[in-house]
Amino acid sequence: MKNSLVRATGIALAATGGAHFVAPEIFEDLTQAAFPEDTETWIKRNGATEVALGLGLVSRRTRKLATLGLVGYIGHLAFRVATNQR
Repeated sequence: MKNSLVRATGIALAATGGAHFVAPEIFEDLTQAAFPEDTETWIKRNGATEVALGLGLVSRRTRKLATLGLVGYIGHLAFRVATNQR
């Protein structure tokens, strides 16, 4: 059961990352809070990161590394939002 939940989370994260390219306007406000300069580029970078991390969670071979990457990514985003508050 645990593996299927992690795998579903990975698929959802990868799909969310892909959505950054299909409908970037959805992510504009959130991304701007963390990256007020060059927001459009960061939307794409974040999307690519989420696709990679999500796919990493799907495979047992890469799950641990992807989990570490996801923790770092969430920390990075939180730091950026906290330091860019006006």
